[in-house]
Amino acid sequence: MKLIVAMAGASGSIYSARFLKKLLEFSGESYFIASPAAIRIFREEFECSINSPHEILDYIIQKWKVTPVHKIQIRPFKDIGADIASGSNFWDGMVVVPCSMKTIASIHAGLTENLIERCADVSLKERRKLILVPRETPYNQIHLKNMLGLDQAGAIILPASPGFYQLPRTLEDLGDFIAGRIFGILGQKEHGLFPSWNPMESE
Repeated sequence: MKLIVAMAGASGSIYSARFLKKLLEFSGESYFIASPAAIRIFREEFECSINSPHEILDYIIQKWKVTPVHKIQIRPFKDIGADIASGSNFWDGMVVVPCSMKTIASIHAGLTENLIERCADVSLKERRKLILVPRETPYNQIHLKNMLGLDQAGAIILPASPGFYQLPRTLEDLGDFIAGRIFGILGQKEHGLFPSWNPMESE
């Protein structure tokens, strides 16, 4: 599995953190991009002192005692000339988690002012999986139209709306549910992040 994982400036750092935590446990290699706003929000939501994408990964590894297997390379947010800015390089899919409404609007409009937007644009034009995880509520008509347009263009909109049938007890459980749904769409069904729904067990 070779992915581009991006964090845009929306609340919901727990979702990206738990996704990256699990990704680090799988074999493969991926790229990681974090916007300045995403770094700030991660710092505030986890009440930590991180200031860079490298520090986000280090924080996740240390907090949950991960032994990294997956190789993750950092790419600068503003570097629209990076290797992954070109469709001549290959990846299996791209995940923007969490995804801000500004990023969704920019991708829908075809704007490529930073590396997250450029990679998303390349993913769409190359017909690769693009999973966007918005964390906003409520949605206004502009949000809904942008998301509908992206769905029609081939993106997958996966709202950060965790289920509760797995009986979550912690914030990590809620993050794992969304992370598991992302992995499922990417074809990684055996993620072990939460049990599949079984109605027989509820009777």
